[in-house]
Amino acid sequence: MQLRTILERLARGEIGLEEAEKLIRSWEVRRLGETLKLDLGREVRMGLPEVILAQWKGEEDLRKAISGALEARGRALVSRISEGQIPIIEEFEREYHVRRSPNARVYVIRRRDLPSSQPKGKVGIIAAGTSDVPIAEEVRLMVEEGGCSTVRAYDAGVANLKRTLDAVADVVEEGADVIVAIAGMEGSLPSVVASLVDTLVIGLPTSVGYGMGGGGEAALLSMLQSCAPGLVVVNIDNSVAAAYAAISVCRR
Repeated sequence: MQLRTILERLARGEIGLEEAEKLIRSWEVRRLGETLKLDLGREVRMGLPEVILAQWKGEEDLRKAISGALEARGRALVSRISEGQIPIIEEFEREYHVRRSPNARVYVIRRRDLPSSQPKGKVGIIAAGTSDVPIAEEVRLMVEEGGCSTVRAYDAGVANLKRTLDAVADVVEEGADVIVAIAGMEGSLPSVVASLVDTLVIGLPTSVGYGMGGGGEAALLSMLQSCAPGLVVVNIDNSVAAAYAAISVCRR
């Protein structure tokens, strides 16, 4: 709930001072033991709750972080799940609805009766190759959870420029407000897309490729050196940053 909505309800007498204070305090940073703190206000500011990075977390800390987010906000987003951590996620399936990306690295856990927000804006997602699709689907999952609709065009890399042009035309025709362009290898797709559209393009390099620079370094540097105006770039495989940026554009 936005701050303005709380104050309007307070002014109309629909809620009392204590209830208004409780709602505003729900935006605070909540401490969970000695090592965990949850930024509860991020959902109000950004449209998505704080994403819990599972990598390097112990079982108890991960379980505690997810439980705290669910208790406070009714949903939890978890990224970089390892195979050994999947059983922890499965513990919540008995009580909550669980969605996951195809590569099982990003999970959304939400209360079954939690209402979905009305879509605000549309995000175009263009992926260069089939190997980039798992990262693209991470973006899609988070963007849709953030209350935006999506239009996708996959296997649209510049190895065949016609399929790139067709993908861009489809996404533009669908009225995308912002485009996330995803590519590994030499990472040229976002530059081409940005040269053709009048909307913001977010370049997302992936760790897909061969030999030197094949871990995403070549794609990242290529996107950073782009001469196409209107292209901004996130780090290698950083689907979270790309999704949050796209949601921010749509919420405006």
